[in-house]
Amino acid sequence: MARRKFADEEVVMGRWPGSVLYYEVKVISYDERTRLYTVKYEDGTELNLKENDMRSVSSFRFRKSSSSSGSPSRRSGSRSRSGSRSRSPGRPAKHKRRSSSRSRETKNENNIGGPNLTPLRLHENNTNQYNGETDITEVNYSTHATLERQRIESERRRERILERYSLHPRKEQKRRQEMSAEEKNFEKPKSIEKICRKTKELVFGGKIGVFFMIFLLPGTVFCLLLMCSQKDPSLLNFPPPLPAFQNLWETRVFGVFLLWFFLQALFYLLPIGKIVEGVPLWNGIRLEYRINGIYAFILTAIAVGISLYFEMELYYLYDHFLQFAICATIFSLLLSIYLYARSLKAPEQDLSPGGNSGSIFYDFFMGRELNPRIGNFDLKYFCELRPGLIGWAVINLAMLFTEMKVQDRNMPSLSMILVSSFQLIYVVDALWNEEAILTTMDITNEGFGFMLAFGDLVWVPFLYSLQAFYLVKNPNEISWPAASAIVTLNMIGYYIFRAANSQKNLFRRNPKDPKLACKYCLDLLVWYQCSTYYLFIDMFSTAFYFIYIYIHICLLYRFESYSYCNGEKPSCIWLVGLCTSS
Repeated sequence: MARRKFADEEVVMGRWPGSVLYYEVKVISYDERTRLYTVKYEDGTELNLKENDMRSVSSFRFRKSSSSSGSPSRRSGSRSRSGSRSRSPGRPAKHKRRSSSRSRETKNENNIGGPNLTPLRLHENNTNQYNGETDITEVNYSTHATLERQRIESERRRERILERYSLHPRKEQKRRQEMSAEEKNFEKPKSIEKICRKTKELVFGGKIGVFFMIFLLPGTVFCLLLMCSQKDPSLLNFPPPLPAFQNLWETRVFGVFLLWFFLQALFYLLPIGKIVEGVPLWNGIRLEYRINGIYAFILTAIAVGISLYFEMELYYLYDHFLQFAICATIFSLLLSIYLYARSLKAPEQDLSPGGNSGSIFYDFFMGRELNPRIGNFDLKYFCELRPGLIGWAVINLAMLFTEMKVQDRNMPSLSMILVSSFQLIYVVDALWNEEAILTTMDITNEGFGFMLAFGDLVWVPFLYSLQAFYLVKNPNEISWPAASAIVTLNMIGYYIFRAANSQKNLFRRNPKDPKLACKYCLDLLVWYQCSTYYLFIDMFSTAFYFIYIYIHICLLYRFESYSYCNGEKPSCIWLVGLCTSS
């Protein structure tokens, strides 16, 4: 077995491929199988060289010095031989050659001068001459142009050599490969067809199931609100008593709800925040969205603060809570009818693959149009976060002040503070990471129909605030050590929740992202996310049992939706993470 001649980290002279020039290189490694050295040039170029293409620095310099030292002896010998040799008749004498060289040097010295300048005569509109300034001169750039052409040709020759022998730095090649992989996974849609396929696999029990769900969902919200408004909201007091019909509607309440909805729409249209592109949809289109949800939240907080400064009573929201829920339900129903009517005239490429079954009730519930827009105003994206999610935080604040008024307290209870704070963190997190919602199934796969409209405008703000609504008349006193343990557990759960959602967002944008190389780490975070999702739910209210069941139903639905949209079912470990896409 042949021994290697050069060691790692040794500086040697390496021959540049395709030439006879040697440059200083640094030995990186040696492959015993191929007997090739991996070397690195000063400009960062790495390539493999054979041992006979490499020389040690010392020997290279020794040859150079020895050759130079031998030159005088050869020159001296030549002089002695030339001295005895007869000079050719046609060869000029030494002094004549020197005089001719001196004459040439003198001639060249006389010819050396500055650049060839040609005055530029401005015959028309010569403002410099008008102002008494000297005329502008034009420089002959012929020499500069020649040098520039030579430089460009040299650069082209270098690029051809690099491409021929693959001499680009490895870091640059790796970066190009990553960019090309990201372009493949992010820019190229999975499907490029322009005609939306008919929905064949129906969810929620098909046409009959969604027909009953149109009435079941509002009934569930009203039943839970009536249960939590009782003095004893336990399951033993089910069903709750129905209120009088005249107490279910008030025109002023509907006007307040419309004012809230259009105020959030105004905040959405403000030209603040960056504009980003969403992921490619099934039709290959990438829509643009303005990311300003956190600014809308700040403006809403300022508006609420001004209202409190002028002593506006937030107790009105608690006193008409059921009426607000009914108004929001009616508005979502009217909005869903409008969405279905406009989808009948929408082009095929704008339809949703999950809501194009041909059944009126099924398409009305699931949403026939994928991303309905009025100009640049995206209705689904707006309703996803703005009116309902920010309204949830405002409702919790109203319940906090109402508890102080109803129970005659100087400050809210510790339970109310914890519930409102934990849920506020969830709301702010969603608005701060608003760009991540563009990769969720609500935006990319599901149409905008009654299911999402009712869920965004009614289900989220009025059902998720049941804990605070319950605590207004049913305080739950907890000790400070218990509160500290709850806060610690919630912060741990929030960290895992955020880490898992961030990884899911990266996976949806680029499944081959190097940050997702550890698949098992992602699986572990996904499992923990599922187990800690309930930390955002107040467990000492009777509504916990319902929300516990509701979240499991959402998980199963997400799993079925993922399987339908991707044509394959994920593994058992990925099941939970891909389902929780809200």
